Formats: sequence, structure tokens, C-alpha cells
Amino acid sequence: MLSRIADSLFWTNRYMERSEGLLRVLHTNYILSLDKGPYGVHSWRPVLEIFSFAGEETITAIEQQPDAVLHHLLFDSTNNNSLQVIINRARENARGIQDNITKEVWEQANQIYHLVNNAAEKRIAPNQTISLLDELIKNIVLFTGVVDTTMPRGMGWAFMNIGRYIERCLITIEVANKNLQQINYNLAEQKDILFWRNLLLSLSGYELHLKNYRNTDSSINVIDQLVFNKDFPRSLQYGFARINKYLADIIEENNPPEKELIIREFGRLNSFIQFADIDLINELTLQHFLEKVRLDLLNFSKHLGQIFFSYS
Repeated sequence: MLSRIADSLFWTNRYMERSEGLLRVLHTNYILSLDKGPYGVHSWRPVLEIFSFAGEETITAIEQQPDAVLHHLLFDSTNNNSLQVIINRARENARGIQDNITKEVWEQANQIYHLVNNAAEKRIAPNQTISLLDELIKNIVLFTGVVDTTMPRGMGWAFMNIGRYIERCLITIEVANKNLQQINYNLAEQKDILFWRNLLLSLSGYELHLKNYRNTDSSINVIDQLVFNKDFPRSLQYGFARINKYLADIIEENNPPEKELIIREFGRLNSFIQFADIDLINELTLQHFLEKVRLDLLNFSKHLGQIFFSYS
């Protein structure tokens, strides 16, 4: 497979995963912004810091204005991480590799592109915000389903999934960081489940949490779910296990000179996650643990691109 094709497959899925993460966080925060209680959303600053490259002046100016925040994160072409920009990039990548994806995958990518760009031409009415976010999320999820049910299980499939799970793990870390900053990463500070509702809903893990965690130590339970729960599809252990599988599939069909280097690099990172526990997190401190995983994953992604996509 040409490096250009592998690169586009990787980034098509990565951009789509980022779009879904952005939309879920926006949907959750918009609904909770209507809650005037202590656990409602009273500032959009954390969301802006995750999904925008805006400077401090811009964030300060709009963080209390939901409509302005939604426009900036959904349709502002000057924000390189807005939904419109991300979807345009995903569609452009997909357009260049139509011979390597199924017709259904291309059609769904094109459908999302037109949906987002048509919506960008209109001003969102306050009573239409939730329905628009619901429709966008539904179409992104449909893209994932179309990829899963129509793409052949070859090398292209493996590159697409590595992109998806790298992005998913990074989003889990970034969203968790913003919530944990509120308690200064101190898990000994007892917070009930309502405090963690924003984080869990943003990662589609609230229902799973209520069904599977019965004791009252919500802070430890949340970290267990986000890092160690192998049944939670947005946990770090789950995501790293999937990256490990698809990396092995790619290595099996290729024999790059740097094969041993990339295997060892990800092997160390995967082992760090697979054999970690709460004691290790406490020893390193939660903040340093998450930052180490984030930086190591970004470095792995960079080296993956250098080996397989001919990045300099």
C-alpha cells in the first residue's frame, strides 16, 4: 500500500473520531448548561481549551455565551479544530482514496460534509440546537457503522482503526483532564456521581457506570472506568488493546526497517497501561500519569507516521 493511501485512511478515521468526540462534549455541555444547579455548566472555557486554538482574549470574550461558543466550535473556519474544518479534511482525505474505501463509506463521508456545510450557512436557532447536534452525532455514528460493516479486513482497515483509537484515547485523556483539574487531581476529595456526570456523559459512559459501579467512592470508580475497564470502549486499556492488535496486523503484512523500533515503543506504552493500577497512579500522581500517557501516545503517532506515511 502506498504511504499516501495509508496516511489518508488513518486521518479520515481520526478526523471522524475527533468530530464525534467534539459533538458529544458539546451535546453534554449544552444540556447541562440549562441546569442552574451546582453541577450545571457555568462556563464553556474547558471545552474551548480542548477543541479550539483560540487565544485567552477570545476565550474570555465568549466563554459565557453558548451561541458564540457553538458557532466557534462548529462552523468557524478560522478555528482549525472546528467541526466544519475537521469534516472538510476528512472528506478531502476520503475523496483522494475512493478506490481504497467502499462506495458506502465515501457516500456517508460526503453526506456528513454536505450536512455540516449546509448547517453552517444557517444561524442555529436556540430551539434547534439539540436537534442539530443529535443529527450530526447520528450521522457520525452511522459513518463508523458503515466503515465497520462494509470495509474489507485488510491493511486499510487496520490503518483506519489505529487512527480511530489513537484519537479516542487522546480525547478521553483531554476530557478527563479538564474535569480532574476542578479537584486538583485529588481523588481523596469525595465527589458524588453528579459531579462526574459531565465527564461520563461526554464519553458515553454514564449508563455503564451506574450499572457496574455500586460502591460510593465515585472518584476512584471513575478513574477505574476511564483507565482500566476493558469493557468500556473509551477506556485507555480498551483503546490500547485495539491499537496493539491493528499494529500487529500492519507489521505482519509489512517489513519496514524500523519494525522492531515501533514494536518496542508501543510495547512499552501498552505494558505501562495494561499493568498499571491505582497504586501506580498514586505513586506517580494522577496528573503525571495522564500526561505521560498522552505524550507517549503522541510520540508513537508521530513515529508511526514517519515509518509508514513517509513523514519527515
